[in-house]
Amino acid sequence: MVLNFVPSVAAKTSITTTSIDRAKRQAYTINLAPTYKSVHDDSDTDDDLDDHQNQIGNYQLQPNDHHGFKRPRLEDIPLSGPALKPGKIVSRKPLEKPELPSEYTQRKLAASTPTATQNPLLSLSHPRYGLPTRLVQNFEKLGISRIYPWQSSCLRASGLLEGKRNLVYEAPTGGGKSLVADVLMLNQVIRQRKKAVLILPYVALVQEKLKWLRRAVENVEKEDREEIGLPLPEWRRKADHKSIRVVGLFGGSKARVSWPDIDIAVCTIEKANAIVNTAIEDGTIRDLSVLVIDELHMIDDSHRGYLLELATTKLKCIQNEVQIIGMSATLADPDVLVKWLGAIYYKTVYEPIPIEEYLVFEGGIYPAATSSLFFKTASQLNNSALPSQADVTPFRTILPSLHPDLKKPTLNAVVSLTYETVQAGYGALVFCGSRMICESTAETIARTMSGKVASDVLDRRKDLLTSLRALPIGLDAVLEQTIPSGVAFHHAGLTVEERELIAEAYDLGYLKVIVATCSLAAGINLPARRVVLYGARMGRDLVGPALLRQMRGRAGRKGKDELGESFICCEKADLEDICTILEADLQPIESGLSQEKRGLARAILEVVAINLGSSSFAIQDYVAQTLHYHGKDESTIAEVVTSTLEDLASKGQIVDRGSNTYKATPQGQAIVAASLTPDDGIFIHDELSRALQAFVLDGDMHAFYTFTPLQTPSASSSSTDNLNWRIFRKEIDSLDASSLRVASFVGVHPGLVNRMANGAPALPDSTPEEIQVVRVHRRFYAALQLRDLCNEMPVHVVARKYEVPRGFVQTLAQTCEGFAAGMIKFCARMGWGMLTSILEHMCDRLKAGARADLLELARIPFVKSRTARAFWEHGFRSFRLVAEADVGELVEVLMVVQPKRRMVVGEGNGDGEWDGDGDREEEKYRAKMWAKAEIVVQAAGRLWGRQQRLEADEQEFELE
Repeated sequence: MVLNFVPSVAAKTSITTTSIDRAKRQAYTINLAPTYKSVHDDSDTDDDLDDHQNQIGNYQLQPNDHHGFKRPRLEDIPLSGPALKPGKIVSRKPLEKPELPSEYTQRKLAASTPTATQNPLLSLSHPRYGLPTRLVQNFEKLGISRIYPWQSSCLRASGLLEGKRNLVYEAPTGGGKSLVADVLMLNQVIRQRKKAVLILPYVALVQEKLKWLRRAVENVEKEDREEIGLPLPEWRRKADHKSIRVVGLFGGSKARVSWPDIDIAVCTIEKANAIVNTAIEDGTIRDLSVLVIDELHMIDDSHRGYLLELATTKLKCIQNEVQIIGMSATLADPDVLVKWLGAIYYKTVYEPIPIEEYLVFEGGIYPAATSSLFFKTASQLNNSALPSQADVTPFRTILPSLHPDLKKPTLNAVVSLTYETVQAGYGALVFCGSRMICESTAETIARTMSGKVASDVLDRRKDLLTSLRALPIGLDAVLEQTIPSGVAFHHAGLTVEERELIAEAYDLGYLKVIVATCSLAAGINLPARRVVLYGARMGRDLVGPALLRQMRGRAGRKGKDELGESFICCEKADLEDICTILEADLQPIESGLSQEKRGLARAILEVVAINLGSSSFAIQDYVAQTLHYHGKDESTIAEVVTSTLEDLASKGQIVDRGSNTYKATPQGQAIVAASLTPDDGIFIHDELSRALQAFVLDGDMHAFYTFTPLQTPSASSSSTDNLNWRIFRKEIDSLDASSLRVASFVGVHPGLVNRMANGAPALPDSTPEEIQVVRVHRRFYAALQLRDLCNEMPVHVVARKYEVPRGFVQTLAQTCEGFAAGMIKFCARMGWGMLTSILEHMCDRLKAGARADLLELARIPFVKSRTARAFWEHGFRSFRLVAEADVGELVEVLMVVQPKRRMVVGEGNGDGEWDGDGDREEEKYRAKMWAKAEIVVQAAGRLWGRQQRLEADEQEFELE
């Protein structure tokens, strides 16, 4: 019996089929991968699909012993056409250079940059920069062989390289602005043996910068401290005292080092403020010489910006001089910041890669130069009018697609522009307004890809699938379908590990298209030849001018592209709004310390608690140094300081010691140590004070509730919009007696949960009492997820149980680790020793994601939660037993705990068994497990050795 092979279910839109045919297609769907050379030329039309079907119909499958057929390998199938074909893009105007082989605009050449031969100052080895040879060599390995003229000019400004002047500068995204700060920072760390703090707004950027800096300073030594007249601390008098230690600090980071052990701290805004507080309080702030603020415009952020202002202001007030460097691509009013910091200001509009910008509407592509006229004209057209009737005409047109899945002009435009980019051999980045649209768009784009793929690229994509499958959460079903076509999505619903693997594959060129959410535009550094914006909304709201600039600024990659392009694909309803955004100026920077934003109370409490200022005059001087009050009348400052001090005193967070001097109470010190706001500190203090009277110790739920942050990744502090009341009720009904006592004790009302699950209106949150009810229920709901994680339930299972993205669950766990550390510090400062001990133990469980009996095993890399439990059940219950284990035995354990595997497209023999190409993929998968097992054995050996040495030291001490 001979069966015809059908390419995809997607092809059914133009082919008459039976239910049996559809069943066959579902059983043998092949996702075709992108190409370096398409088998279709520009003359192809959608009618070619019938010919494509006829070609596939001649491909015959050979019978086997199981079901009469054998599943073909991907390499054996003639890749002759796409399952979906987007509309063709045609030119409406003559080409400027008709001799080019393609009308694809990205093939234009960019102007060259002067070389170091022409200008010696463009080489970082020039003596003017004072950089060690090894550092310059590392820069070259990282792709930086010379600098731009503007970078050289900026670096050579008076006093910058000597660390005597502050700097505020602007440069377009991709214009090399980070390198200026890196050179200035490393210059101080290496030559002066001082410390540096580098602040980035998002964890993903911190992690990326951390890796880059570590490669940059590899084998680079600091100048001998004693040679420059400074004593060498006892803690660094060892073989590696000249090495540069770069540490990343963010919520959930695994770094276990103290400030004295750090040379460069790469951290988030919150961690940076905490570091400055700690260093001032213990007197080690004198070791800090450089503060670098990337994305300086974030100082205007309504939630976190004031923390940047606090950290910076404190450094301005201390005796030793700290060089402050701030950079951004989007500063609305830099003069305000320059005056506040007393800084040199430098601005460049230089773009190494020319960027061409376009608007796409109803199939027409309009140059940005005429977009304003087009918007104004099109907004006046009636519903039946065509954009071609406007005063401007498109220079290119995207023809409609015959496929129903692409009948919407905007989606057809997005897919067509992306398809054209990949067919030309380049990469594309698509931004969407939601996670759901992000995934569906990635699936649609993947279905358009066709052609023959180089074997090494195909192998790399299979390796990526294998790596994703090897993660504890397993392989996402959508990614499984899109990655073979060189397409992936990237949003906050993915775990950190998934996002890192996808970003790396894209950066290496094995993935050609990434579809990301708008909210990640500022949190990823994945430039592309072409950036396509699928609308200009994030959820229901329009994106702001700054975020729009961030997304468009990802176009063009230095060293890989000759130019970049950005396209905004929009619908008619958004035209006027997009016009407003494109023409709008950035909003003036506004301090977060205004009385409306209530940041001043935290600012003053921190100053008093860390002993930076105790008298009202010193506090007024500090407030006068802030951005908000800089240059304002002294009487105004005195008035606001006095009222804030009185408010803090009334809350019991500071006390007046007389003579207009103040001291922080234990509660005030605890609030600052835990990095809380004064108002949040009151809430936590009240809850923990009550917990001291009746902490529920016959279960874990009370501790998990205590560790749950006041703001979770899925909701704001005063909202239950993302709380699934139906699931909440189910969990409440299943609680044991101990957990029910906790729920009642903290204020969870089962009756209220039941009413909400039955469809009652949203909870009001207008009064303090109502806000507290909302906060308690939201925290308890999040604590239920935390409980499951710590009871060894995998992240993806928790996500499925509570119907939330797995990335949110992972972020919750990471956020809880940082918050738990803050709660421990809070209790310690309050003198609550017993509660501190209880929380410390539970914090270890939180980090391990496991029960108490697995805490030792969970310290081994790759051995967490379910993996630790599997090791325990197979008899590997200590460092010693794991260190002495056979690697092959551990591989089998690791294979057992991996999620159920799906076979890669093209693998298997039809009944779920592996053969041929599937065997090779299985070997690769097992090889990854083998490498992981070897790391586990080596790490366990080191931990066991350290444990033995500590025990020996303790015995020797007892004998003495």
